[in-house]
Amino acid sequence: MMLIKNVLLVDAQGQRGPADVLIGEGRILSLEGGEAREVIDGTGLLLAPGFLDLHAHLREPGQEVKEDLFTGLLAAARGGYTDVVSMPNTAPPLDQPETVRALREKAEGLGLARLHPAAALTLGQEGKALAPLGLLKAAGAILFTDDGRTNEDAGTLALGLLQAGALGVPVAVHAEDASLRRGGVMNDGPLSDALGLPGNPPEAEAARIARDLEVLRYALRRAQGGTPRLHVQHLSTERGLALLREAKRAGLPVTAEATPHHLTLTEEALRGLDPLFKVAPPLRTEADREALLEGLLDGTIDAIATDHAPHTLAEKEMDLLRAPFGIPSLEVAFPLLYTELHLKRGFPLPRLIELFTDGPRRVLGLPPLHLGVGAEASLVLLSPKARPVDPSRFASKARYSPWAGQSLSGWPVLTLVAGRAVHRAVG
Repeated sequence: MMLIKNVLLVDAQGQRGPADVLIGEGRILSLEGGEAREVIDGTGLLLAPGFLDLHAHLREPGQEVKEDLFTGLLAAARGGYTDVVSMPNTAPPLDQPETVRALREKAEGLGLARLHPAAALTLGQEGKALAPLGLLKAAGAILFTDDGRTNEDAGTLALGLLQAGALGVPVAVHAEDASLRRGGVMNDGPLSDALGLPGNPPEAEAARIARDLEVLRYALRRAQGGTPRLHVQHLSTERGLALLREAKRAGLPVTAEATPHHLTLTEEALRGLDPLFKVAPPLRTEADREALLEGLLDGTIDAIATDHAPHTLAEKEMDLLRAPFGIPSLEVAFPLLYTELHLKRGFPLPRLIELFTDGPRRVLGLPPLHLGVGAEASLVLLSPKARPVDPSRFASKARYSPWAGQSLSGWPVLTLVAGRAVHRAVG
């Protein structure tokens, strides 16, 4: 039994408290105290439902030099995440049920954040033949995606949406037209021209979103059982956002996520040619960033997802043309956005929490997780005390960060999965 005394509560329903939260048998037993073996003083702290990350690259199997299940799920727990959806672009890709099952079983044995594997939509993520979606779902896959690659064949994507819809599983897409993107390493525009670097145009994202929405319309018209659902990953442009807003108003079953880096950084970060800021899709303009913030507020964007993409330091220290795309952010995502959006811009805290909790859960078709008696005690305790980002202390193998040295507040100090502590820095 654990008692967190005098703590403020915050979830998608609002802020309230202080409360004395009694936890036992994996659930919240009371908000009015009680007898407990362990008592934690929660004065000045915030208690929220545990976070769910829709989009993390944990690199196992085959790329454990960059990250593995242990380091990735520990990093997630330290970031306040109780649940993580891992991407299937591993080596080999997660396109077989036995691989998905083995990954889940290994993660369960670690006793850290809970793993929910995404499986490849197509065999080898090659975009040609569908993977055995029914068997993959039975093995524990919660999402289908060829993330890391775009789905160039519209017919294959349509078949995938139809089969996944019948199974009740969403399909996530890396919405980017490869023929427009070409070899772009940063946002296409005056800055890329001035730096002499190949650009990735915003139209590449918008064009693919527009096509994928038409594919979704086709799948909906042809569906004979279940509803095809499309999820757009790492949205980065104002135009892409406008297309999604229009689609949602029309009632299409489409959802979207935005990343911490697209919400806090712009292409200007690349003026110094630092590959640390090289991501896919690329960092865009200030106008795009502001549009994404509006999308968070008006509900066009359903969730914040990290797109945690660890690489070795040697890889990220290559020149901008050769360095891989990706930023690791599981451990800093919430403090970063709590500080930059809530503290500095007045972004409503309940809505921010919703984007880390109920929003991603709705994308996956999971029930909301609120702070009430009887609710599962998958929780995160947050401290408003500021401290600098220190990548040398990361649990992740990727011990570098665009935000290194930046002072942030809102750090998780306790993460509970069904009442079990998986990260603790208080007590």
